[in-house]
Amino acid sequence: MGSPTKHIFITGGVTSSLGKGIIAASLAKLLQSRGISVTIQKFDPYLNIDPGTLNPYEHGECYVTEDGAETDLDLGHYERFLNNTTSQDNNVTTGRIYNNVITKERKGEYLGKTVQVVPHITDEIKNNFYKLGRDGKYEVIITEIGGCVGDIESLPFVESVRQARWDLGPNNFLVIHLTLIPYLSAAKELKTKPTQHSVKQLLEAGVQPDILVCRTEHHLPADVKKKIALFCNVQLNCVIEAMDADSIYDVPLLMKKERLDERVMSKLKISSKSNTELEQWKEFLGKLKNPTIEVDVALVGKYVSLPDAYKSIIESFIHAGTSLECKVNLHLVSSEELNKDNVDKKMQDMDGVLVAPGFGIRGLEGKLEAAKFARINEIPYFGICLGMQVAVIEFAKNVVGLKEASSTEINPDCKDPVIFLMEGQKDITQMGGTMRLGSYPCELLKGSRAFTAYGKQKITERHRHRYEFNNKYLKDFEAHGMIASGKNPEKGLVEIIEIKDHPWFVGTQFHPEYKSTVLSPHPLFVRFIRSMIDKKQNRS
Repeated sequence: MGSPTKHIFITGGVTSSLGKGIIAASLAKLLQSRGISVTIQKFDPYLNIDPGTLNPYEHGECYVTEDGAETDLDLGHYERFLNNTTSQDNNVTTGRIYNNVITKERKGEYLGKTVQVVPHITDEIKNNFYKLGRDGKYEVIITEIGGCVGDIESLPFVESVRQARWDLGPNNFLVIHLTLIPYLSAAKELKTKPTQHSVKQLLEAGVQPDILVCRTEHHLPADVKKKIALFCNVQLNCVIEAMDADSIYDVPLLMKKERLDERVMSKLKISSKSNTELEQWKEFLGKLKNPTIEVDVALVGKYVSLPDAYKSIIESFIHAGTSLECKVNLHLVSSEELNKDNVDKKMQDMDGVLVAPGFGIRGLEGKLEAAKFARINEIPYFGICLGMQVAVIEFAKNVVGLKEASSTEINPDCKDPVIFLMEGQKDITQMGGTMRLGSYPCELLKGSRAFTAYGKQKITERHRHRYEFNNKYLKDFEAHGMIASGKNPEKGLVEIIEIKDHPWFVGTQFHPEYKSTVLSPHPLFVRFIRSMIDKKQNRS
């Protein structure tokens, strides 16, 4: 192929959840700080076409890109670190690869050939490896291979990485293998054997790692690094220590200290174009670690036992809180355990309430009670997607007087469907990739809290929903004090609601958390936290 684009492949071994996505994002950030154009893509070895139909307990949150792709949550890390958008092409699954190959076979594109894993599946994988580099926009593409080396489902991806070395040629190809160096407290020793076995498995597949990034709870002594280098056939200065960090945002600086970016640039024959020294990043970390005030926020949702289900929301609080030098103490409250008898006790010490997105009836009562508590007690409230819809239903029942108000998602035959299925969703039978997805425009009402937050009238935000506010009831709501402060200009869809005579009560049909980054915290999260700080200071 002979592409001028440099390709870095990141594989993982020993165990899952070592943080390949964070290492990929951190390396990309370091290269970006040197003036190098870089993007990251994730290849996942499961058979789902995308994560859109996966339960959050299975896979964490489903992240949505500008172009409406339902993707792995690691793409959220990529965007938050790089402050750049990703797309449909940045996340590919085994399911998509096989679907593409089978579609071509059905069309007769293989001209009667026997379709096999090698070369047809591997060629399709490689075609997707190289896709983002074809227009010359990026000098470096980092590809994270999901799963663990040795997993059956990962084999075609590892074989494709092996073949890519020959396609790309010297100085355009690099493999980083992320592994674990466990510490046995009984023996008081760091053990390198799991790493040796992991690299051996990679070698058996024909792939020699160029750099090893070793996750560890303890510093790696020189003799341990030498042993790893000797037995894993890598240069000593390419054994990189990755100590556990207080925050994921420390990792780029830790990797810089270990000179990971220098090793990569040396092997790929890349030169720095500039060196920003990550000043803004360091400033962010300084504020993150030295807050001047704290607030307590209840995050109410039904997936709280797995915080990754709300990863983008959690990170958005960190970005916005840090910009205000405020530490946000998040209290994850199960909506299934929240009811009218215990809501006062669980919420009484909270400075704010956020009701999270979700689907279905489970945990709905708890979310309704949380919205009611925040409304009555004038506590700052932020509802996202379903969190906006429950605020609408609660307001309809208890303020507008529509006692039987509901959503047709919950009760298809309800008397007052204040939330109902969007017109374009009524004939859809396939669940995957068919919601209202991606970026849509929204026009804000001047003088509203949303307008104050954004500082402009026209915005775009990302969506992931099937149900919407029923405009038939809008006049009733506005007569009782809940206004539509943001609407889609094309279809009149209500995108933002707020209560006028409340310190800060805002609900959004879209997902603002998808657009929050380290260097550009989302304005609605900033204003939400600011409203809590103001209320707390006024009270004291």
